[in-house]
Formats: sequence, C-alpha cells, structure tokens
Amino acid sequence: MRIPRIYTTTPLASQTHVNLEESIAHYLGKVLRMTAGRELVLFNGQGGEYQAVISAITKKSISVEVGAFNTQNRESPLSTHLAIGLSRGERWDLVLQKATELGVSQITPLFTENSEVKLSGERLEKKFNHWQGIIVSACEQCQRNILPVLNAPQHFNDFIQGAHSELNLVLHHRSTQKFSDYSQPQSCSLLIGPEGGLSADEISQAQRHHFNALTLGPRVLRTETAPLTALSLLQMAWGDF
Repeated sequence: MRIPRIYTTTPLASQTHVNLEESIAHYLGKVLRMTAGRELVLFNGQGGEYQAVISAITKKSISVEVGAFNTQNRESPLSTHLAIGLSRGERWDLVLQKATELGVSQITPLFTENSEVKLSGERLEKKFNHWQGIIVSACEQCQRNILPVLNAPQHFNDFIQGAHSELNLVLHHRSTQKFSDYSQPQSCSLLIGPEGGLSADEISQAQRHHFNALTLGPRVLRTETAPLTALSLLQMAWGDF
C-alpha cells in the first residue's frame, strides 16, 4: 500500500506528537479515506523527511506521531535557475510541475515584451499561491524534500540586471551554440521566452548582461517544451540523470 508523502508548514521533530493543518486532514480523510494507524512521510521543506503514523483524524483535524528522520533530500548537484516568460493557464502550470520534477532549484516568472499574461494585486497574489501549491504537490510526488524557490514575477529588464549563475544561457533558436560548447558549471541560469519567444532586443540585452546563446536544435519548441527539454539536458550533462 502506498505511503503518502505530505508537505506541512508545521515544525517537525522525531518522537513528538503534532497536529497538522486542516487542509491535510481533509485531503487524507476525505480524499484518501485514511484512518488512525496509517503511515505517512512528512517533510516541511527544511531538508529531510520524517516517518509518521496517524494517531487521530477527523474532517477538520489530524494528529500524528512523528518517528524516525531520514536526511535524504534528492537534490541535484547542479543548481539550476529557470527564468521564463509567463504563459497562460495549463501551459504555465505544466512548466512549474515538470521543472520541479526535473530538479530545478529556482524559478522566476518574467513579464516580457511578448507576454500576454497581465497580473497584479490580488489576482497576482492568488495566482502565486496557486503556483506554490503546484510546486508542493510536485515535490510530494517526486520525493524532493526541499522546495524550489519560486520568486515573485519580475519585469525582464529588472531580472536581467541582477546577479545570476556561473553559467547563464538564453534560448535562441538562431544560434549555433549547444550545451557541448560550454564547460561544466556548478550553477546555471536558463532564460526562456513566453509564447512568441523573447524579442530580438531582449536577446541582445541578455547577451550584453553575460547570457550566452543556446540552441536546442533546428526545430522551434513551444514555451512549455523548451524549458523541460533544456532542464533534462542539463541534468544529463552536469546533474544527476
């Protein structure tokens, strides 16, 4: 029987008794139909995971006995930062989910010249919380114990002037530069456009700020395909694939 992995913001320590969030009680009790005595794995994003057993559960509350601690985090030795133009709906959700599974360390949503997504105020806050939930669910599924950092959305010009990684790459399908043309770094930033891609001016700006052009081949990839392909190749070349 599958043992669910659950992310909680509750402080955890071995040999303690804790009460978890109401949302967790609802998920485990109503959705998974779990009862007292069932095993869980708990993590809170601070590293490692805990064995646990449900001691009591109702629709609105759940208490657990926290057991042994496992230090394993399953993080890639390569730190990767994905900065990508916001896209609409399911495309963006897919990027967040799969990038997390592929071991991304940090994600920065970008407003670019070709961005069709306009968010601000309460609507942006609501979306941001939704995105964070996707990352949490992906970590529960893929057994990561440290959540990737989700940065607040930035305008392209603000992002490009900040501090970046040891190797910075901007996807440019007219380039001839491939991964094999670069030496192995300890950290890598990937800059990718939204639907419609980055503009010629944005690519030029990126290159002036020490981003190196990168091609993924002769075909133009969609905004949800390009980052997942690039992250997979990074993990294959320099990470833990």
